[in-house]
Amino acid sequence: VQLQASGGGLVQAGGSLKLSCVVSGRTFSAYSMGWFRQAPGKERETVAAINWSGSGTYYGDFVKGRFSISRDDNKNTVFLQMNDLKPEDTAVYYCAAGLRPYSSRYTYADDYDSWGQGTLVTVSS
Repeated sequence: VQLQASGGGLVQAGGSLKLSCVVSGRTFSAYSMGWFRQAPGKERETVAAINWSGSGTYYGDFVKGRFSISRDDNKNTVFLQMNDLKPEDTAVYYCAAGLRPYSSRYTYADDYDSWGQGTLVTVSS
């Protein structure tokens, strides 16, 4: 399985970015997908996750309605739309693919076994 994340960059506070993650080597539509982030000196945290069918989503408490996760099974791609970005959102963002097909578990990092290389998001104040 290969995951290729893109879309990170430098943005001013209050701005927006859209991250994308293309998955190959797996039946994309059968697996949950997640976005995680890790800032320097901090632990990895779940940003957002979406179950295999797209019917369920999960967001970290810090998101507070600013981010939206979606998936396009025809393009084997998961997206993370990030609005109203804050300096504290600065981190490397990783996409991940679920551990088991058609699983009901998708909110924790342990639910994922394949990870992308990460894309850096920097938010300036």
